[in-house]
Amino acid sequence: MTAEHSHGPPPGLASAPLPPADVRRVACVGAGVIGGGWVAHFLARGYDVTAWDPGPGAEEKLRRLVEAAWPALEQLGLAEGASPDRLTVTSTLQEAVAGAEFVQESAPEKLELKRSLLAELDAAAPPGVVIASSTSGYPMTDMQTEAADPGRLLVGHPFNPPYLIPLVEVVGGETTRPEAVEWASRFYESAGKSVITMDRELPGFIANRLQEALWREALHMVANGEATVREIDDSITEGPGLRWAFMGPCLTFALAGGEGGMAHMLDHFGPSLKSPWTRLAAPELDAPLRDAMVEGCDEAAAGRTIAQLVAERDQGVIDVLRATGRLPRSGSAGQTPGERGAQGAQGDESGEGERRT
Repeated sequence: MTAEHSHGPPPGLASAPLPPADVRRVACVGAGVIGGGWVAHFLARGYDVTAWDPGPGAEEKLRRLVEAAWPALEQLGLAEGASPDRLTVTSTLQEAVAGAEFVQESAPEKLELKRSLLAELDAAAPPGVVIASSTSGYPMTDMQTEAADPGRLLVGHPFNPPYLIPLVEVVGGETTRPEAVEWASRFYESAGKSVITMDRELPGFIANRLQEALWREALHMVANGEATVREIDDSITEGPGLRWAFMGPCLTFALAGGEGGMAHMLDHFGPSLKSPWTRLAAPELDAPLRDAMVEGCDEAAAGRTIAQLVAERDQGVIDVLRATGRLPRSGSAGQTPGERGAQGAQGDESGEGERRT
C-alpha cells in the first residue's frame, strides 16, 4: 500500500477520484494534433487509453499519429507494458468516458463548442472523475457554465507535441474545487509531465502569452518587409533559443547584468524599455501577410514534407532533453504508472517530491 492510500478522500469532492497513482484508464476526447499527442503520451506511459473524435477518418489519422510518434517515445523510454495496442477508439463520447479514471478534452478552440462538450463529458463521465481541457487560451470560468458539476472541470494546457514537451499548465475556474486542481497536478506529475499549477486564471496562461508576444512581433516584421520568415526563425534558433532550452528569459537577462545580476541589468538597461523595440498589438492578418508567411515557410522547409519536419522536430527535442539531462531516469523509464506513482507519493511524504517548473 502506497503512502497515498493512507489518506481518506480529498475534502470537498462529492465523489472522490482514485489516488492519482492508481489511475490506469484515461479517456481522450478530441484526437487531432493535440488530442492525438496526448493519446501517444499516455500510451507510452503505460495507460489504457480510450479515444473519441467525431471527425471523418479520425481513427485512421490518430493511429498514424501514434505510429509516427512511437520511435521518439521509444527513445524517451517506454513504461513497462506500454503499447499502441492499448488504444481503443470508440464510436461515441459516452463509450469513451464510461470507464475512464481521468478525461482529457482537446476539441477545437470554439467557446460554445467547449461549453457544450464539457457539459456532455460531465454528464457522461463517472462521478468524481476529473475532466481537464487542453484549451490554449479560454479561462475555465468561461467554459464550465453549462456543466452540472463544474467543480471537477479544470484546464490542463499542454504544448505541442504533448508526447515530447513536458510542460502542462494547470488552473481551475471560479467554481472548480481546489481539490480537483491539486489532484490533476499530482496526476500529471505521476504521468511524467512537468507541471505549473497557476494560482489564478489568465487568458492564454503563461507560456502562450510569452509566445504570442514573440509571434506578433514576427508577423509585424514580415508584414513591413523588415525580415523574412527564415531570418526570424534563424534569429531564435541560432540566438536566444539556445539559452532558453535550459534557462528562461528572466535568468538569461539577469546574467546580462554581470556580477550585479538582475539589479544591475534593470538599472543599466531599464531605460531601453521605453525604446520602440516591440509592437505588441497584433498586425492585420491580410492576404499579403498571409501569403508572405505561407511562402516563407515553404521556402524555409526547403522541400521537406510535414512528416519529415515533424520527425526532425521530435529528434531535436529529444536531443535537447538528453543534452540538458531531462530525459527520464534510467531507473524509471520502464515503470508502470503505479510504480512511478508510489515513488512519487513516498517522495511527497518526505518532502522530496519532484516538481520542475
